[in-house]
Amino acid sequence: MFKRKKIKVGKKYIEAVWVKLQSKNLILLNGSRGYVMCGYLNLSAAEKFKDAAVKITGVSTIEEALKAAVHSATSPARRLGIYNGQPIKEVLKIIA
Repeated sequence: MFKRKKIKVGKKYIEAVWVKLQSKNLILLNGSRGYVMCGYLNLSAAEKFKDAAVKITGVSTIEEALKAAVHSATSPARRLGIYNGQPIKEVLKIIA
């Protein structure tokens, strides 16, 4: 299964993607300046590619992801002002 929707953030949009995998769900919130991803995110790879990437954990739906907080982030994401524990709704305003 696959679900995709646009989420309005101010005057911009974030693309939200939910994919049902074998045992878990993959969640991605993608903006023009960076992205938020569930525990499937490999932060080392995102760091290597210099992506502004944020990892969240314990979510299985897009709705849960929107209520989550930052678990960890790459250095490019931190340079944008993103920090551990920050609500994802605030992060979306930065990366949209």
